[in-house]
Amino acid sequence: MPPCPKCNCEDTYDDGTMYVCPECGHEWSSQQESNEQDSQESGVKDAYGTPLQNGDSVLVIKDLKVKGSSMAVKGGTKVKNIRLVEGDHDIDCKIPGFGAMQLKSEFVKKVV
Repeated sequence: MPPCPKCNCEDTYDDGTMYVCPECGHEWSSQQESNEQDSQESGVKDAYGTPLQNGDSVLVIKDLKVKGSSMAVKGGTKVKNIRLVEGDHDIDCKIPGFGAMQLKSEFVKKVV
């Protein structure tokens, strides 16, 4: 059984088409659970919902401040050969003029 999405209780049970949490009383459909798993398995997507893969090229869509630097990565900067990683910043790359960096996929657009 999946844990409760509200309180993470492990003691959930199946009540026909619904899952029920005995601790907080939260109920959710098994269909909702499978939709959430599908969206998690779909991978990393850019700001426009296009799936990203290792080796893709992307454009930065807005100016991004760089911690520890007075410079910013300008919108429209092209980044080649990205690598997808786990975590909040899910793109590992090298940006011309800055070097190795991690970016959030919500601030890039895939170059076709």
